[in-house]
Amino acid sequence: MITKFKVLFLLAFVPLVFNAQELPERVSLQEAITYGRENNRQILNADREIQRAYKERWSVIAIGLPQINANASYQNFIELPTSLIPAQFFGGKEGEFAEVQFGTPQNMVAGATLSQLIFDGSYIIGLEASKVYLSISENILEKTVLEIRKNIVSTYSSILLIQENIKFLEKNRDNLVANLAEIQALFRNGFGEEESVEQLRLTLSGIETQLRYAQNTEKITLNMLKLLMGFPTEAPLQLSDSLDSLTTQGLFEEKIEAKPNLESNIDIKIATNNLKSESLLFKYEKSKSLPQLTAFLNGNYTGNSETFSFIESNQKWFGAALFGINLNVPIFSSLKRSADTQKAKIAVDQARTSLEETQERINIEVQAAQNDYSLAVETYFTNKENLALASRIEQKNQSKYFEGLASSLELRQAQLQLFSAQNSYLSSIQNVIQKKLNLETLLNTSEQ
Repeated sequence: MITKFKVLFLLAFVPLVFNAQELPERVSLQEAITYGRENNRQILNADREIQRAYKERWSVIAIGLPQINANASYQNFIELPTSLIPAQFFGGKEGEFAEVQFGTPQNMVAGATLSQLIFDGSYIIGLEASKVYLSISENILEKTVLEIRKNIVSTYSSILLIQENIKFLEKNRDNLVANLAEIQALFRNGFGEEESVEQLRLTLSGIETQLRYAQNTEKITLNMLKLLMGFPTEAPLQLSDSLDSLTTQGLFEEKIEAKPNLESNIDIKIATNNLKSESLLFKYEKSKSLPQLTAFLNGNYTGNSETFSFIESNQKWFGAALFGINLNVPIFSSLKRSADTQKAKIAVDQARTSLEETQERINIEVQAAQNDYSLAVETYFTNKENLALASRIEQKNQSKYFEGLASSLELRQAQLQLFSAQNSYLSSIQNVIQKKLNLETLLNTSEQ
């Protein structure tokens, strides 16, 4: 029979099993972005910062709400204090003093105080500042999400490009191995030169070295993608998207606007909120010259006894209550408030200048990013044509070489030209992706 303890244990263990099964084995680019948005550690901390901002805002709001504090104190006089009173009060001689002890050896006081802020200029400013602080935290989260998305897309595409490069290298290696076998056979039969064999061996050795490096780089880059996603690095993961699906027509057709809208740029948002924050600090410094008004209500009970009898039902307690209002009016601070206000005003001017500088800088960066993207797209199509051309040239030189119409040096040059065209083609794809990412991040249009 299953006990209650076993049932609770199973219920506690089931979520762990499901969580372990939630790890995907294959992810598309969009799935990788979504997973990273939910699990990336930097984003998680930025989310927690927003939660802190909400708590900070409530902390500020609570200052203006009623505050209740309870207090209790217990005193036990080992020896009661002695007071001297003129003896003539008790019929004694003038000039002499009588020794008198007042009170009981033990006493206890318990009470509560209710206080309420009626007016405080700094409190009003604090409420506004808490909203700005929350907005700044949201800006930080937005910037973090943008950067992580950018890095995930860049890393994901890098892995696909490395895999495509590995395919090129494996194909080149297989072709070279086949060519080397044919040339060695010709050389053994006296129809070729040893230099031709050495030329191909040299080329093949370079290709095999590049292939091993690319395979190791693929593993390292995949682990970097896992880190960006917040995915366990020891767990297996494969990419479901291909390079063909990634290089869709939309990658090369980003709309270029003559006057793009920069209001969504995260750096401008941060600079704008910084100006608001400094303006509120300026108001806060000015508010220090305003009076502060608070009200309070205090009540307590006092018990006195020769022994510790405060928990007994016949213990007598004497109550007292007090209501009051406190008014605090700043009058003179030796010009400290004036200096603090002037410093805050300078900070506002600095924040305003920084905002203007940020707007100008982002405008220039967007123009540069648009220009870089356009150039990257043109370069991609040029390199794509060059790759097809280099492939045809290499095939023709192969045919000519085995027909005795081209030298081994010409064949090697054609092969190296093909390898260079392959690298340029893959680099141009990566460049288009990077330039498009930079433009999307600046305009904050990645989600669109």
